[in-house]
Amino acid sequence: MLAYGAGDLLAFEALYRRHRGGLYRFLLRNLRHRADADELFQETWSRVIGARERYRPDAKFSTWLLQIAHNLVVDRFRRQRPQATPEETDAVMRTLDAPEEDRPERALSEFEQRRRLQLALEELPEEQRLAFVLRIENGMGLEEIGAITHVGRETVKSRLRYALARIRARMQS
Repeated sequence: MLAYGAGDLLAFEALYRRHRGGLYRFLLRNLRHRADADELFQETWSRVIGARERYRPDAKFSTWLLQIAHNLVVDRFRRQRPQATPEETDAVMRTLDAPEEDRPERALSEFEQRRRLQLALEELPEEQRLAFVLRIENGMGLEEIGAITHVGRETVKSRLRYALARIRARMQS
């Protein structure tokens, strides 16, 4: 990001290639509507471009990027509360994760597992879902999650513990 701020356009291309997938998955998991995720994906990168000269490496770039995205998600939720139906969730999961195996029974089993996980994630309170997605999908540590969500390490641990317990219970039922 520092190279991009100094005018190296290839540095931006490298950042975009490296972080676009994780950013998009983060937005899609939190917004649950592809159109909203697409919009905030573009807005996040616009903010990155706008901040190129002001960027200071106080944290990892990925943490800073997801902080921008998180703030945009929070703003979106303040304006509207989208609710994904199970049918919409199924459609999104089908487009994101086509089964790799040709065996129908395995594909159905994997699809059902993903569907149950997506439903379990949707049932989580927003704070727990966000912490879970940042930890599992983005591989972030407790401090990074705390920096993005503006809470302490112990609060992050608590949210993750409750999220995991709820997801386990949902997956076992």
